[in-house]
Amino acid sequence: MICVGKRTFVTKPSRHQGLVVGFILTIANFSFFTSLLMFFLSSSKLTKWKGEVKKSLDSEYKEGGQRNWIQVFCNGAVPTELALLYMIENGPGEIPIDFAKQPTASWMCLSLLAALACSAGDTWASEVGPILSKSSPRLITTWEKVPVGTNGGVTVVGLASSLLGGTFVGLAYFLTQLVFVSDLDISAPQWPIIVFGALAGFLGSVVDSYLGATMQFSGLDESTGLVVSSPAEETKHIAGKPILDNNAVNLFSSVLVALLLPTVASGFWPRE
Repeated sequence: MICVGKRTFVTKPSRHQGLVVGFILTIANFSFFTSLLMFFLSSSKLTKWKGEVKKSLDSEYKEGGQRNWIQVFCNGAVPTELALLYMIENGPGEIPIDFAKQPTASWMCLSLLAALACSAGDTWASEVGPILSKSSPRLITTWEKVPVGTNGGVTVVGLASSLLGGTFVGLAYFLTQLVFVSDLDISAPQWPIIVFGALAGFLGSVVDSYLGATMQFSGLDESTGLVVSSPAEETKHIAGKPILDNNAVNLFSSVLVALLLPTVASGFWPRE
């Protein structure tokens, strides 16, 4: 039940912007960097996986998933801003997630993780769902069957993939904590980081799917049989309105999950 609509390409990013994002996250916190790295590496591999099949399903598929500065900004702006705020609040370095002792810094850490896990969950769902799903996707708003590639189309395989994507990023954060944080024995348990990553991946894909189904245009090009994102005379409308593009949907999804999920998690996070 997760988005298998237009994908977020993650390979070959605009070099300079990508380096800036990576540099800021690295000097802020190694856990930030490893989470970003695992998102990038795993999603890059998945974007290239079964490329020929994806090309036959998606009119906007590009070999290797080349990415411009706008896409880098929409996916990297939230983590970068949070990393800068984290350094202003706490200084560079690793800390345990502990809302009893460091509530503000812990919130910012989880917010950054949520943004990365959100992007990972959506990307894993978009890349794996259309290939492995045996059933047609259903539009998340009406539950009607829609063609593969429709913005807001969801499948069970996509659900599992989004959870795995978020879990993968959360696990990278957790393992880095074990290596670099020295006072874990007197801090709150850190294992919920993995669960948090899984939830962020899932919720990110759900939010992305809903926005895609309502605010992104999806139409069937009757000449090619492929789903397209721009209205035209020969295009049959499937769902959505041409209000946002894929980059804006990714940005809004990331912001919403990064703001809401850490706030909810702070009330349930285990104390010492």
